[in-house]
Amino acid sequence: MSKALVLFSAGQDSATCLAWALTRYYQVETIGFDYGQRHRVELDQRPILRAALGAWRGADRLGEDAVVDLRGYGALAESALTADRAIAMAECGLPTTFVPGRNLVFLAVAAAHAYRRGADTLVAGMCETDYSGYPDCRAETIAAMQAALRLGLDRPALRIETPLMRLSKADTWALAHALGGDALVALIEESSHTCYAGDRTRRHDWGYGCGACPACDLRAKGWRAWRAKRA
Repeated sequence: MSKALVLFSAGQDSATCLAWALTRYYQVETIGFDYGQRHRVELDQRPILRAALGAWRGADRLGEDAVVDLRGYGALAESALTADRAIAMAECGLPTTFVPGRNLVFLAVAAAHAYRRGADTLVAGMCETDYSGYPDCRAETIAAMQAALRLGLDRPALRIETPLMRLSKADTWALAHALGGDALVALIEESSHTCYAGDRTRRHDWGYGCGACPACDLRAKGWRAWRAKRA
C-alpha cells in the first residue's frame, strides 16, 4: 500500500497506531509536535518508543521522523495541558485539558509534511468512544478535515485513517495484543506515556503515570477491562 505518515506522540494510542501502520504500509514515517505541553516527557519518550517499535516490526519499513515546534500555537490555545491550571470541567462543558483546535492544527501540519514526503495517508489516534469529550476527536470532524485537506492540497487520494475511532481503551489494548501479542503490549506498557502530569516515577501494571489524571484513569480502566476479558 501507499506510504503513511503517523501522528506519533508516544502515547498508548499513537503507539498502537504506529504498530498498526507498520503492518499495513510499505513505508511509514512519523511526525510529532512540541506545543508547549506540560507533559513534555512524552517528547523524551518518542525516540525510545519509536526505536522499540522499529525493532519490533519496522526495520525495513520505518522511515524518517520529524518534530515540529508549535509552541506559539500552544500559547495561544492555552489549556490545562499547556499552562499551570487545574484539570476540571469548564463552564462550556469541556474539560480544561481541551486544547482548542489541536487535532485540526496537527492534521493540517502533518498533511503539509506528507505532501512533501509523498505520503497519501495520515494515521492518527483520534477516538470518540473512550475519550474526554473533545470535539476534534469525533469522526465527523475528521471526515470534514479530510475533505478540506483534499481540496486545499488538491490531493483527492489523501486519506486520514483513524483505526481507534470506534474502539474503547480496552479494545485498543486488545488491538495491540492482536498485532504483536504480549511482547507489543509489554513494550507499550513500559515505553509509552499518557499521563497528563508527566509522571514517570510511578510504575503501574498498565504503565507509568500519576494514576489520578483523566488520561491515567482511562488507560488504567481500559487495561483492567481488557485483562478481565482475557481471564
